[in-house]
Amino acid sequence: MTDVEARPARTTSARRSATSAGAWWDGPRNVVAGVLRRPLASFHLIVTLAVILTVFGLVMVLSASSVEGYSAKGSAYGLFTTQVVFAVLGSVLFYVALRVPVRHIRRLAAPMMAVTTVMLALVLIPGIGNLSNGARRWFVVAGFSVQPSELVKLALCVWGAHLLSSRLREQASLKELLVPLVPVAVLICTLIILEPNLSTTITIAIIVGSLLWFAGLHIRVFVMFVATGAALAVMLALVEGYRSQRVQSFLGNIDDPQGAGYQARQARYALANGGVFGQGLGQSRAKWNYLPNAHNDFIFAIIGEELGLLGGLTVIALFILLAFVGLRIALRAVDPFLRMMTAAITVLVSVQALINIGYVIGLLPVTGIQLPLLSAGGTSTFTVLVMLGLLANAARHEPEAVAALAVTGDGRLGRFLRLPQPESYVPPRVQQWRARRAQGRPDDARPARDRVVGGHPRPRGRQSEPRRRGPASYFGFGAGADTSMRRPHPEPDPSWRSQQPVPRPRVRAAAPAARQGPPGPRW
Repeated sequence: MTDVEARPARTTSARRSATSAGAWWDGPRNVVAGVLRRPLASFHLIVTLAVILTVFGLVMVLSASSVEGYSAKGSAYGLFTTQVVFAVLGSVLFYVALRVPVRHIRRLAAPMMAVTTVMLALVLIPGIGNLSNGARRWFVVAGFSVQPSELVKLALCVWGAHLLSSRLREQASLKELLVPLVPVAVLICTLIILEPNLSTTITIAIIVGSLLWFAGLHIRVFVMFVATGAALAVMLALVEGYRSQRVQSFLGNIDDPQGAGYQARQARYALANGGVFGQGLGQSRAKWNYLPNAHNDFIFAIIGEELGLLGGLTVIALFILLAFVGLRIALRAVDPFLRMMTAAITVLVSVQALINIGYVIGLLPVTGIQLPLLSAGGTSTFTVLVMLGLLANAARHEPEAVAALAVTGDGRLGRFLRLPQPESYVPPRVQQWRARRAQGRPDDARPARDRVVGGHPRPRGRQSEPRRRGPASYFGFGAGADTSMRRPHPEPDPSWRSQQPVPRPRVRAAAPAARQGPPGPRW
């Protein structure tokens, strides 16, 4: 057989292999597409991810804290019991956040913000706040530590979304968009820095930045905001002694295995010891007082050592899926408040996981940000669970979910949880009126025949001057949407009449003759 005769055979085999590979890929893709096409797919995914991360976090906290807890208090279940209590409390609050109506969430936004800010101020007072390791960050209530800086994250996400969504409807200027939010954030960051706690300050800046980004802040102003925040973070990191040593150790300027780089070095040793498949659940060596805070900031190293590379990739995949579902809910939301709140919560949880995993594997300097739902921390655990409950609540308010629940009702999960029927989003009257004005419609939405008084059209109100394009209009939603780029109507051609055929005159038929005799009955 010649080379020319053998070429079609190779081409046919290559096509068959490509077809088989495409068929192998089409199967999972069709399954995923079918799952995502369901009206309540986002809601079910959020609930499933919350359950998986919470249960897996409890198992890993028990494994990572058993040795340290036994050596400190004589019980291997001390820290695990505290984590279970906060997980149960977070599950209850998850259910409450899932049931509460959206209008009640917005009413509670300002009181939540005020209460958490006062708590941040009270924790700094000696005798009220608990001093531990040179920092005042906790209240001790009935033997349990409560950290107000974790509570203020949730309050800021809800209050910031409520504030910006209201300002978008009012078509606020740049100053009005920044002034209510940024000064409060600066006050919160100042109180947190006084604890001191730089890692939580970074997360507050992340929340404010994500809110302003999804509110449609101009890209130049947003870049200036990010640059200013990054410069302040670097300055604060270099001012404090132990923070500066961590940064210098990450950059390689300090080579002290027993000093500032001890935790990061031991975390990499634990990951290397795990290999691909790990040493087995509960078989970590680093938790035997080789890795400080193994149950808290560096629990990902214990996961990598006990469950190996596969376990670490599974955790990363879970957080990637959580980020995808959260942004999907934000994009499908009709209510601007739900859109910005879900986007801010998703960015906060995802960035916290990214930073924690980044400094454990050595890509970022150590900052002390916890791994959501996996690290030991009671206040952080139930705060993140409440955030996920708000995400699940927003998922039930997607237009397709609302329509499906109105027709078919709740499924098994909804009937088991006895969830209320979600309400459809109705824009405020002011927003509807401004939308009609932006589209060039008359002020009065009634038909033209109803706007005629005495044979003359009703005079329209005073025409307002065109407003300057606000920062909220860059993403195409809100009352400040720009209409100047719309294509104008073309001017009519004056010669069009000469090009049209002359219509023939219509001849009316003659009226019938008048009927003689008395008129008949009127039917």
